[in-house]
Amino acid sequence: MEVVTWYLEQTSPTDPRPADAPDPAQGVRVAWARVPCPEFSRFLYTAVGGDVSWTDRLSWDRERWRAFLERPGVETRVAYARDTPAGFIELEGQSDGVVEISYFGLLPDFRGRRIGGHLLSEGVARAWDLAERWPGREETRRVWVHTCSLDGPHALANYERRGFRVYDVHREVETVRSAPGPWPGA
Repeated sequence: MEVVTWYLEQTSPTDPRPADAPDPAQGVRVAWARVPCPEFSRFLYTAVGGDVSWTDRLSWDRERWRAFLERPGVETRVAYARDTPAGFIELEGQSDGVVEISYFGLLPDFRGRRIGGHLLSEGVARAWDLAERWPGREETRRVWVHTCSLDGPHALANYERRGFRVYDVHREVETVRSAPGPWPGA
C-alpha cells in the first residue's frame, strides 16, 4: 500500500492558531503526566494508535519506555474528558531548540468532539515554552510533527488549522501491519 507522510513545522511562537475549547459539558482538561510511567504511556500509545497502525514502539520493553520517558525535555500531556483519558500528546525536546510532537491522538470514542484541536493547541503551547521547564535547554525555535495517510482522516487538516506548514512529503510503498489496540486483539 502507498503511504504518504507529511512533515509539518512551525518556526515562530506566533505561528500557532489555537482551537476553540470543547463544550464545557464534556469536562475536558489537559494535564501533564509528570511521573514517567511506562505502563500508562504504552496504554495511551496502543489505545490511540491501535486502529491507525502505530507499530514502531510495540517491541519496546518496560526499560526502553522508562529510558525514553525520563529523558530531559520529554513530556506527555493527557486530555481527560470527565476524568477519563481521552488522548495524549507527547513532546520530545531535541537539540538546537527543536521540539518534535512525537505522538498525538485521541482514543476512538473521543474523536469528533473537538477535543483534538484543543489538545493539540495546548501541546503546541507547551512545546513553545518547553525551555521554561527544563533548565539548560535552548529556547524553542522550531516545532515539528509528521503525520501519514494511515492516521485519522482529519489529522493533516487539524495540524494545518493549528498553524503548521508542510515542508516535505514522502511517498513509499509499505506493508501495513495491524497494531494491537484496545480492540481487536489487545
